[in-house]
Amino acid sequence: CLAWVRPSSPFSMAGRSTEAAPTVVGGYELRERLSGRPPATSVWRAVRLSTGAPAAVKQVRLAGLPARLRDSLDCELRFLAAVSHPNIIRLLDVVRTPGCIYLVMELCEGGDLATYIQRSGGRVEESVARNFMRQIGAGLQVLRRHHVVHRDLKPENILLSCSGSDAILKISDFGLSRVLHPGEYAETACGTRLYMAPEVMLFQKYDGKVDLWSIGAILFELLNGYPPFRGTSNVQMLQCINRTSSSLPFSQLIVPSLHPDSIDVCTRLLCTNPVKRLSLQEFINHGLRP
Repeated sequence: CLAWVRPSSPFSMAGRSTEAAPTVVGGYELRERLSGRPPATSVWRAVRLSTGAPAAVKQVRLAGLPARLRDSLDCELRFLAAVSHPNIIRLLDVVRTPGCIYLVMELCEGGDLATYIQRSGGRVEESVARNFMRQIGAGLQVLRRHHVVHRDLKPENILLSCSGSDAILKISDFGLSRVLHPGEYAETACGTRLYMAPEVMLFQKYDGKVDLWSIGAILFELLNGYPPFRGTSNVQMLQCINRTSSSLPFSQLIVPSLHPDSIDVCTRLLCTNPVKRLSLQEFINHGLRP
């Protein structure tokens, strides 16, 4: 486990492609491609021409976009337009052109949490991890008030306002999100395997508890420097989860120094039974205090 090396983060601000930006859109000059899921989406570093203010612009190409992703895009637009919270990426503007929608958002100079983990040598100090998780929990509370399930929480989708340990974390990339009211369940299998709840991989109906599994996996990785479960397929992941979920593979080098609360909350978030898994309110109430 300790030899695990995270692949290069697709959201790192360094070493980006310098391919030509497509155009000036809605008063914003798109200067540098930062990330995305080609060919459907690209994220650009941009500048507002009238003020010189920096921004990030997410370009979504509508041609060939599956219906479920169009629904998620609608969910993303409605949610971001309705909220203003320090732990949610801020939507500044929306520009519509034939064939594309551009979401203009605040630019987070600290890059993403995956890049921060790399800069920290693979794991972060426990006090920093606990602070980061409190911020993610606060952002997730905003999602729940709007009945939104993210479905793809992972270090690459958590952005930092700056590169230091005092950064403000912002949940971003709602491209797989959907609205689920109390008592409703989803069935679409989506997300990123390393952070995907087992009920999703098993094609079972699921609710917002899938996001709690994801933040449990993120917390584990912050503390240990590697993800709790690994596999190159859903079958391998499920086998790994079944083998180790009753005793998570914490690094024995760090366990003696960890606060018992950190181990307990991680274990209860990574409970394979979603009914017994911590709810968001239980996670918030659990502690992870400074």
